Amino acid sequence: MKTYSAKAGEVGKKWVVIDAQGLVVGRLATIIATRLKGKHKAIYTPHIDCGDNIIVINAGKVVFTGNKREDKTYYHHTGYPGGIKERSPRMILEGKFPERVVELAVERMLRRGPLQRQLMRNLKVYKGAEHPHKAQNPVALDVTKLNSKNVRV
Repeated sequence: MKTYSAKAGEVGKKWVVIDAQGLVVGRLATIIATRLKGKHKAIYTPHIDCGDNIIVINAGKVVFTGNKREDKTYYHHTGYPGGIKERSPRMILEGKFPERVVELAVERMLRRGPLQRQLMRNLKVYKGAEHPHKAQNPVALDVTKLNSKNVRV
């Protein structure tokens, strides 16, 4: 028996919409990363983009467990000497682009390289409830029903 290896042209991609309101960031990111990579499908092949296209709405309303909203720090470097900057999730969520919290969480769960960059193009994150992908007829994925720990009330 031979091992099946999917080809790029054989993979069928679906559009999935996830409402992130009240969901825990880390648990949401693991579900999104698994779906982007295609590990939930029987035809999963590690070097091929077999995942679905994911739309995340209400990304500005995600929650953290414990004191992570205040204590966790995100670092980035400006490129200049002594240019390391830090921000907390509270600063990002109250800022202009709150969807970056979800994007960073998912991006850091995927292996770095060309495939990661290709997979990240399949992720669309919006801070509000509206998205411009209605023509693709996305299927809603209810993350709260997968596990009771996914949602924080």
